[in-house]
Amino acid sequence: MPIRFDRSLARTVLFSLAVCAFVIGTYQTLLQNDKNALRDNYWLFMTSFSLLMLYRYLGRSQAPVEPAKPVAARKPGRGNTNPKQAKRK
Repeated sequence: MPIRFDRSLARTVLFSLAVCAFVIGTYQTLLQNDKNALRDNYWLFMTSFSLLMLYRYLGRSQAPVEPAKPVAARKPGRGNTNPKQAKRK
């Protein structure tokens, strides 16, 4: 019996880990209160960013999306005058 990979569960775990890493990095940076705090906790922020990118990559659909149909331009009505027409008398 092959093991199925549940994408939605993996995405939930990745997003949770990304948020936790970001919150811990922010907390540690504020707690250290020195000028090297951000550099010391840079790895936490990059871990969070990497997990977030992986989360977004797994969220993409497999089927290509068709481009949307262009919206037709509105025809000018009574109240919509063209600025060039407004100057003419």
